[in-house]
Amino acid sequence: MKSRDSLIRLKRFQVDEKRRRVSQIEAMIAEFSRMATDLDREIASEEQKTNNNDPSHFAYSTYARAARGRRDNLKHSADELRGQLEEAKARHDEAIEELTKAQNLEGREKGAERPIEVMSDAGYMGLRTASV
Repeated sequence: MKSRDSLIRLKRFQVDEKRRRVSQIEAMIAEFSRMATDLDREIASEEQKTNNNDPSHFAYSTYARAARGRRDNLKHSADELRGQLEEAKARHDEAIEELTKAQNLEGREKGAERPIEVMSDAGYMGLRTASV
């Protein structure tokens, strides 16, 4: 009984941990997307100031070129995180499935114990009545 409770607590902890991981990845993706959008605005502003929006031009703004590189890196990192997010969601679903199995097993064991207790009480009552 106690080992079953420990197992269920462990499974709940694992589900919570997987949920936290999914949330962290989603937050990181959102933050990277926000930062990339901010960089897009800065790049557009810099290109407007210099009247040059051709990155291959020799007079293209150094700041805009560096901001483009940072933005591209952020977008690449967000794409990689999306792959990790799918994997984390799959692991979270597996952990939920394992928790459900453990809870169902505990429910079956408790259900199997009840009829035995009821039957033993009835048997006890029957013996008592027979002996009187």
